[in-house]
Amino acid sequence: MIALELGADEDMDSDKRDALTGLVDAAQAKVRIARWLEDWRGAAGDPLHAMLIAVGRIDTVNLAYGATTGDSALVEIAQRIVHFASDEFETAEWFAARVAGGTFLMVTRDTCSRERWQWFAEALADAIAMPIVMPEEGGGTVRLWPRIALMRAVEGDEPDRILDHLANALHRAKEERGRRVAWVSGELAHLGVSNQQLEADMLAAIDRGEIEIVFQPQYTMAEDRLLGAEALARWQHPQIGRLGANTLFTLAERTDHVAQLSRHIAERALEMAAAWPADLHLSLNVTPADLAAATFPIEFLAMVARAGFPAERITIEITEQVLLSDLEEVARALQPLKLAGVTIALDDFGSGYSNFRYLKLLPIDKLKLDRSMVEGIAEDPRDLAVLRAITAMAKALELRVVAEGIEEEAQHAVLRGEGIEYYQGFLKSVPLGQNDFLDLTAR
Repeated sequence: MIALELGADEDMDSDKRDALTGLVDAAQAKVRIARWLEDWRGAAGDPLHAMLIAVGRIDTVNLAYGATTGDSALVEIAQRIVHFASDEFETAEWFAARVAGGTFLMVTRDTCSRERWQWFAEALADAIAMPIVMPEEGGGTVRLWPRIALMRAVEGDEPDRILDHLANALHRAKEERGRRVAWVSGELAHLGVSNQQLEADMLAAIDRGEIEIVFQPQYTMAEDRLLGAEALARWQHPQIGRLGANTLFTLAERTDHVAQLSRHIAERALEMAAAWPADLHLSLNVTPADLAAATFPIEFLAMVARAGFPAERITIEITEQVLLSDLEEVARALQPLKLAGVTIALDDFGSGYSNFRYLKLLPIDKLKLDRSMVEGIAEDPRDLAVLRAITAMAKALELRVVAEGIEEEAQHAVLRGEGIEYYQGFLKSVPLGQNDFLDLTAR
């Protein structure tokens, strides 16, 4: 079951979730929307934005691979929606729901501009359309193509009316060949930033150092001691507004600047981490574009040397998307880093199909448990059993385990009792800028 994103003041019983994905179900979605609309009318909340996401070709997957695999694909899509939104709206309230079949709903209350909401939808559609690895050995990959309807609530809206408007807009989008995003109003937002302009803006932002680097603190589980931090990226675009790391990298991929953006983030993070106390570690995310370059290991280690930050205090995190290419090739790219003392972590473990060949062929030191692996461990015996199985496997392979997305004391207590070594999440800290992180190290 995947992570269920809740607001700070929300609670939800297990029988109000979608049984397949663990997301909010349709009935609970209406309850939440009604509550937020009431708050907004009482000037107690931000405006409400909604999007309806329909995933195409799921019937084809069911026919080709069976209903079980089709269900697994829907769970993967739900995971991608959750991951994308949790990065983009880390301080705003939002939720994701599965309303029927391959149709999902996402709602947020945030001071989000119309342009940003559309760019977010475009980037999310790109993420959903990325290949999904089939769980069977040699099963290959499939792509599920999404269409998205958008709206911003207005005075007098009600939950049923919002869902009807979105459904009608989605139907129109399906009838227009090549149309992927549609507004309830019938028009796309008049975006002041084209793809070409965004590319120019991104390159200028990199040159001017306007891509903000923030750090998600990581802690030891046993002593609750600050271990280091994971470097994340944010960009405050002057017209679109704030773009989180997932949206930023998806848009960078459109403009073919992923490798340049990734390198810039790593360079800045290493320079900033050089001012940290000598016992703290830095985690950096590696993209498929990085590992696809034959010169990546040499250039990365040269970058580390220039920054004066010890390779032994660096962890690079790789995700399943990085590993969709040839595993042997990825292993060769990682080996020089491993020999230099860099720690290799498999990120978001449990969010996809968790192919165990990765653990066999790659020089991995750590497993980083996806938030979906820890969300229900304090209440659901099955979730706890899965956690124990993964922990036992990790210990047998002499892998350290990091849990991410820890938001509750109960989760922390269970993980500590199960012998998990490290964790990160909002329970202890939100991502921090450099100055705030240095203040944290001083405390």
